[in-house]
Amino acid sequence: MRLKTSLLKEPKHKDLVSCVGWTTADELYSCGDDHQLMRWNPVTSEAARVVKLPDDVYPIDLHWFPRGIGGKKQSQAESFVLTSSDGKFHLISKLGRVEKSVEAHGGAVLAGRWNYEGTALVTAGEDGQVKIWSKSGMLRSTLAQQGAAVYSVAWAPDSDKVLYTSGKQLIIKPLQPNAKVLQWKAHDGLILKTDWNSVNDVILSAGEDCRYKVWDSFGRALYNSQPHEYPITSIAWALDGELFAVGSFNTLRLCDKTGWSYALEKPNTGSIFAISWSSDGTQLAGACGNGQVIFAHVVEQRWEWKNLEITLIKRRTMKVHNVANDAVDLLEFRDRVIKASLNYGYLVVSTSLQCYVFSTKNWNTPLIFDLKEGTVSLILQAERHFLLVDGGGLYLYSYEGRLISSPKYPGMRTDILNSKTVSLSNDTLAVKDKADEKVIYIFEALSGKPLGDGKPLTHKTEIVEIALDQKGLTSERKIAFIDKNRDLFITSVKRFGKEQKIVKIGTMVQSLAWNDASNILCGIQDSRFTVWYYPNTVYVDKDLLPKTLYERDASEFSRSPQIVSFVGSRVTVRRAEGSLVHLRISPYPGILHGHAGASAWEHGVRLCRFVKATATDEDQTLWACLAAMAVANKDMTTAEIAYAAIGEIDKVQYINSIKDLPSKESRLAHMLLFSGNTQEAETLLLQSGLVYQAIQVNINLYNWERALDLAVKHRTHVDTVLAYRQKFLEDFGKKETNQRFLQYAEGLEVDWDKIKAKIEMEIAKERERAAASPAARTSVTVQQ
Repeated sequence: MRLKTSLLKEPKHKDLVSCVGWTTADELYSCGDDHQLMRWNPVTSEAARVVKLPDDVYPIDLHWFPRGIGGKKQSQAESFVLTSSDGKFHLISKLGRVEKSVEAHGGAVLAGRWNYEGTALVTAGEDGQVKIWSKSGMLRSTLAQQGAAVYSVAWAPDSDKVLYTSGKQLIIKPLQPNAKVLQWKAHDGLILKTDWNSVNDVILSAGEDCRYKVWDSFGRALYNSQPHEYPITSIAWALDGELFAVGSFNTLRLCDKTGWSYALEKPNTGSIFAISWSSDGTQLAGACGNGQVIFAHVVEQRWEWKNLEITLIKRRTMKVHNVANDAVDLLEFRDRVIKASLNYGYLVVSTSLQCYVFSTKNWNTPLIFDLKEGTVSLILQAERHFLLVDGGGLYLYSYEGRLISSPKYPGMRTDILNSKTVSLSNDTLAVKDKADEKVIYIFEALSGKPLGDGKPLTHKTEIVEIALDQKGLTSERKIAFIDKNRDLFITSVKRFGKEQKIVKIGTMVQSLAWNDASNILCGIQDSRFTVWYYPNTVYVDKDLLPKTLYERDASEFSRSPQIVSFVGSRVTVRRAEGSLVHLRISPYPGILHGHAGASAWEHGVRLCRFVKATATDEDQTLWACLAAMAVANKDMTTAEIAYAAIGEIDKVQYINSIKDLPSKESRLAHMLLFSGNTQEAETLLLQSGLVYQAIQVNINLYNWERALDLAVKHRTHVDTVLAYRQKFLEDFGKKETNQRFLQYAEGLEVDWDKIKAKIEMEIAKERERAAASPAARTSVTVQQ
């Protein structure tokens, strides 16, 4: 990726340009010390004067009023705030008319920024004050008073805090009085510029120590650049939070969100005092010290999938390179390309007005449809459909271009969604809420309605990243997520009334990804790269989970690596300095998933025996995966073979005892017990009329209170419960202290012969019932 820059031969401004700002992706305003307000068209490179400001107004900062307000998305911004050196800020219309001038600070007003909703304006001045103003320019409060000038200011993503500079310090101050203020030393020199992105919640700072730095919202350093030749005078995020730009003397740098540099340009500009990105994130403009306005377009973005590599070579042209046969195709578009995604055999490209869907089998006939809203900020793909996110909402399309659904939830803000907070599978869409970060909204993809009972998934702490698995049945769909403590959890998305178990399967996880072809999860936790070959094991046999993992040292990835993709048996990891590392994992678990999905258990057993015969060290892992898959699918014969192969003799014996049970209901209930689902096992037995078996299950688990409740409720086997309780206490030399048991035991003598006869009668009844069931009669007929 790089920047394609353009400068006019002669500057249009007669003096330095101090500020720039985009109204639309095709129109820019600039202002400088020559008091001229200019309008630019970057496509034709034409500039026209809008108005000449009074001679005593030397502009410093410019910020357009936000476009998307209250659900009504204006096609373009209509007014802006301009701060100046005379201590005032001016509210100016698009036509250049000064609507209002407000005396704001003693000395120059060095920065002015609207919040994301457009309900408040923050200004910072040479007098060291930070002030909050209403939309109409009325003073609401003085947020801070510093001893030194405040050079830069930025709003938090939810507009409830303000970040500002104070010498070498960065300070985050909430708007609520008496709330805790966060302050830290960020640079060794004066901090000149700062920016805070609303999508990824990450902070940038740049200073006179010639460095730029990246911070999280708690003030922890994520990246520290090498020193540049000159002080860094400008820094700015692209709206989607994927890229940022850095400006210095005759220097313009394009950087990834994690801090490493994609490209360095050395234009003849003097110092770049301000950088502004267009709303679609494809181009930026810089205000230059020599009177120029520099335009830069992001080109040579690259997308990879299997044997295809696609590069954006011009604004409206893509090159497709098939590395398998060296074939090259060129794709031309009517408008400039804004976003693209390549996966599952399709390339989806959004331009400023249309969406193109290419099949990787045929590049000549794309499917084209017009976009409802303006700029697409995110494209996500699944095997059967894809999701477009823009300022207006979430839109799910089939690869034939048909709109499938448009899910909505209360307080939806689509402008702050990214690939970590939205996840898509063939039947499910999950979105992490911004208003309450402990909540995940889950929708049916085809209808756009909330899944299950309609309640969102709620966790006890804030969630950072979410990911849905891609394969298998809808009823078994799982979602993995990382919370603020970097713990990894997994849970089922199907939730009908009952509280679904959220199970922790990893700690200190920095990044995660599901495989595209089978439900295998990989992640980087602490200094280890981990693959969960069958994460569903936690719901089947939790003790087995460590045996289904693959782990290797991840120190080679350096600090803060991110998993880019997990396709087939190849994992692609982006290191902190930007280089890509490709890892290969064993193909056998993926093949085993295929066999389990097709219920081809014999093939699964054969595969495990083959791997064992090849003397690899992963046969135990494979057998453990097969055991868990077989139990999940109620195939006890395969489970018995697999457990025997990994030496779990106690479980083999229990499986054998399950096989000997007389009725199908009992067998199913004991398989649920095997997986630790006590409540479901009991419910199944009671629904099947096997009351004694339900009581016996609770006795075996020492759930004495529940066993007695069931016996009393169904008026049967009260004496059985009391007999087993008495025997239990005698074995441990204890006396009964529970009042309920004492009450029912009053005047009751335990007769073990009578109890055993009753138990045998219950078992005989169950056998008769099983023999009389339609399924049993059918099997007898088949055998005859």
